[in-house]
Amino acid sequence: MRRRKTTVLAVALCLALTASTPAIADGKVLGDQPLPGYSVDNPPLAPVVVNGRPSRVLQGVHGHAAFDIEVPPRWNGGLVMWVHGYRGSTRVLTVDPPGYGLRQRLLEQGYAWAASSYYANDYDVRAGVLSTRDLVDHFERAVGEPRRMFIAGVSMGGHIAARSIEQYPGLYDGALPMCGVVGDHELFDFFLDFHVVAQDLADLPAYPVPADYATAVVPKIQDRLGLTGLRPGGPDTTNDLGKEFRAIFVNLTGGERPGAQAAFAYWKDFLFGLARPPASGTLAQEPAKVATNLSTRYSPAAPVDVNASVQRVAPADPVARRSSRLTEVPSVSGRIDVPVLTLHDLGDSFVPFSMEQYFRADVARHGRSGLLVQRAIRAVEHCEFSPAEVGAAWDDLVRWVRTGTRPAGDDVVSPAAVADPAYGCRFTDPSARPTGTRALFEACPAAGG
Repeated sequence: MRRRKTTVLAVALCLALTASTPAIADGKVLGDQPLPGYSVDNPPLAPVVVNGRPSRVLQGVHGHAAFDIEVPPRWNGGLVMWVHGYRGSTRVLTVDPPGYGLRQRLLEQGYAWAASSYYANDYDVRAGVLSTRDLVDHFERAVGEPRRMFIAGVSMGGHIAARSIEQYPGLYDGALPMCGVVGDHELFDFFLDFHVVAQDLADLPAYPVPADYATAVVPKIQDRLGLTGLRPGGPDTTNDLGKEFRAIFVNLTGGERPGAQAAFAYWKDFLFGLARPPASGTLAQEPAKVATNLSTRYSPAAPVDVNASVQRVAPADPVARRSSRLTEVPSVSGRIDVPVLTLHDLGDSFVPFSMEQYFRADVARHGRSGLLVQRAIRAVEHCEFSPAEVGAAWDDLVRWVRTGTRPAGDDVVSPAAVADPAYGCRFTDPSARPTGTRALFEACPAAGG
């Protein structure tokens, strides 16, 4: 009965939010069609055979969003809402099934899953939260009311998952945000920090960035800091200014930890390429509007006292920055009410490991630390997880929800713990070491060694 009451409340809230969004409230567009300017690419999804019988697949467009639903032959009453990551500015709506082998795992365990394209792309967390909630209702009408429900996803989908459990308390029973933007606005602060600090150290202030930033300014910055030839695993070409920049980067992304130096070399060119001249798009199109460094203290501050000389930038949209409402780039308060288990790559610097530290602080501030378990994975790419790592996290989350026994995790905030050379080994899949970026880390000690 608790869920049914909260579901009614959540539907009312969803309708209120939808009514305040002109694109969603446009009565000229039927719900089984995408919004103007969007199209759908959702090819037929072949069923999965489970114990000799095929799954049941439902696909279509609902609430202007494409969706996939898959139900195993023997449904256990559980449902996983899978939330995808950032799609960029494309106006083609697509749906992802659960990744990392999770789709097969869920079906074999008796769980159904459902995934939405969301009604809009760009960095629109609100669209993800609302479309996913709308698909829950559609699932109940098309399949049945689930007895237990989880939400899981990656990257921006982690932001959606974290906000969803706060937006609809009592609806979800557990959450699995992976490589998630669980630090909310601080992600965009980091992107800003990266550029203004590099510019300051190179004595090339250029914020807001000009149209020729990538071609004319960035090469000069990299040259002045000794970054031009820096590559993961290669020689250290940085000069004193470059070393200060790298140290500031390491502290901004989670502090000294295994793989941090390699992560800087791996990600620097990509991060320099993220800067864009200011534009007049929506908040979802220009999420950097929430970014600020007005109160940021950078460390180290030598040989240049960056804190005294760096350009300070106020948020272009201060209302969105301060708001607790469900905006396109909403805050995550940390007021969780169900078990949450996260995974994050130590060297990820697109959505840096520091997101987990911000999330931990938010959760602790509300006295909910017992509901959060976090795990570090020794990889550098964004969302670089093995099926074994994700499968173990999923199984442990389910066991936690069912039994109340909290699984093990990593300490993400103690500098000494995070800096330990073996940090991240506990939950990193040793069999995945030959893949991806994992060779940028020292091999973990053998079990029992």
